[in-house]
Amino acid sequence: MSPRAPQPTSSLRELAQQRRLPAHQLMDHVTLKWIESNRPANFDAEPSFPRPGMLLVPPPAWFTQERSADSIHGTLHNGRVGLLAALLAEEFGLDTEDTAAACIAGIVHDCRRHDDRADPGHGQRAATWLLRHADTVTSAIDVPVPAATLERAATAVALHDVPYENFTSRQERAFRTCPLLVDVLKAADCLDRYRLPRTRWWPDTSRLRLALPDWLPAVAFALVTRSEQARLDGADPAQALTDARQTLTPSQNE
Repeated sequence: MSPRAPQPTSSLRELAQQRRLPAHQLMDHVTLKWIESNRPANFDAEPSFPRPGMLLVPPPAWFTQERSADSIHGTLHNGRVGLLAALLAEEFGLDTEDTAAACIAGIVHDCRRHDDRADPGHGQRAATWLLRHADTVTSAIDVPVPAATLERAATAVALHDVPYENFTSRQERAFRTCPLLVDVLKAADCLDRYRLPRTRWWPDTSRLRLALPDWLPAVAFALVTRSEQARLDGADPAQALTDARQTLTPSQNE
């Protein structure tokens, strides 16, 4: 099991309340307990995936700094977004190649972040990194991903951190080459916001262009809490994500 970095004296929840969140942010027991205690009342008590989905876990070497892999925009976040993006891609009828592209976009979308606070342009940096390291990334997935499909994944990554209303003319043209893939990545990234230490930062689905399936928000919440708890308990990121997914996948869908 890979060790976590030393925990800060104050929890993320306390730092958020004091408006003192640092550039590098780690999940902690106090914050996770607060997240669990604020579980939305309308969520199913026993949420589950309708299918297992595609799970890939980005290695620490893909991130700008090794310590970034354990941050709130690190391995667990990118892995969860990749899984949620793949599930959404399947839900909206994307083919096998584009589902793989959605998963790839999810697992790399924040890998070039320098800061866990605002970091404008990190989507474009990650998209550039993806195209430069295409062989490394595609070797992690069993499904062949043609170059044109990988280009669409990179476009989604480049646009994921730009609000729709702020698209430039060039970005709008890029969006039109793969609108559903962009929408899927934005939705998956949004759904993982349950990890953040203030409820006003949690998912605002009114900003999305997809109508989410009813089962998905509760599953996204549980995926956050279960994988983060496993990581805090000492599991490595891959095991934490795998175990969390397994608890949310009915045995008949395995």
